[in-house]
Amino acid sequence: QVQLVESGGGLVQAGGSLRLSCAASGRTFSDYAMGWFRQAPGKDREFVAAINRSGSITFHADSAKGRFTMSRDNAKNTVYLQMNMLKVEDTAVYYCAASRYDSVLDSRSKYDYWGQGTQVTVSS
Repeated sequence: QVQLVESGGGLVQAGGSLRLSCAASGRTFSDYAMGWFRQAPGKDREFVAAINRSGSITFHADSAKGRFTMSRDNAKNTVYLQMNMLKVEDTAVYYCAASRYDSVLDSRSKYDYWGQGTQVTVSS
């Protein structure tokens, strides 16, 4: 079992920045690739970014490219999502997830463990 706890969400004005964190516990953190997803009200949960086990490879959704950066610190068992130039349409609950596959994955079905989510609200 892997437990994931997200933090860092909040209310920010459009154009602002937030850094989300996801702390993992349980199994060996570096055995898992990680991902960030988000879900806005009335919409499906969508992929945001992913990172492989070592942190050497990242993959970001088109909506996140150039504005968001995913990273990880295996010594701290934590992944991050730095979000800059936030837009109103970025408003959602953001979830981190862990996968046993060593790859950058954009499919929800490839992830085995999920956190409870953190709310990000961007005001105009």
